[in-house]
Amino acid sequence: MFIPTANRKLICKAIFKDGVLVAKKDYNAPRHAEVPVRNLEVIKAMQSLTSRGFVKTQFSWQYYYYTLTDEGIEYLREYLNIPQEVFPATFKKVVRPGAPAAPRFGAGAGRPEREGGFRRERDDYRRRDDGKKEGASDDFRPEFRGGLSRGRPQQQ
Repeated sequence: MFIPTANRKLICKAIFKDGVLVAKKDYNAPRHAEVPVRNLEVIKAMQSLTSRGFVKTQFSWQYYYYTLTDEGIEYLREYLNIPQEVFPATFKKVVRPGAPAAPRFGAGAGRPEREGGFRRERDDYRRRDDGKKEGASDDFRPEFRGGLSRGRPQQQ
């Protein structure tokens, strides 16, 4: 399909800006929701980038979800003449002032000790200390005797 160069550049700028793009599977839609071009042109341009390995496509519930790959970022930088310092929004870390830092996972990093805190409360809740045994008694022996099941007549 022939897509005018101006429209192709608008589509490429839109996916590079955010790093992702969504398009409804509606080939007759007059306009795309975010890019001021026909929806079919967006789908076909992304299909072209997908076939070259610059974009990954995920289809779900009548929507195409496109995400840029590392090769796609390099290609679009060259195609749109964007400097190396500029990255898509999905690659930038958002730092909120006053927000606590994200929890760190690993060998004891930021975890409460067993002697106090949440982990001890959870363990105490699950543990029974009164000496009583839970569950069935030792002489309980379950036995299946057959019988009626779901309205079927019993065969004799």
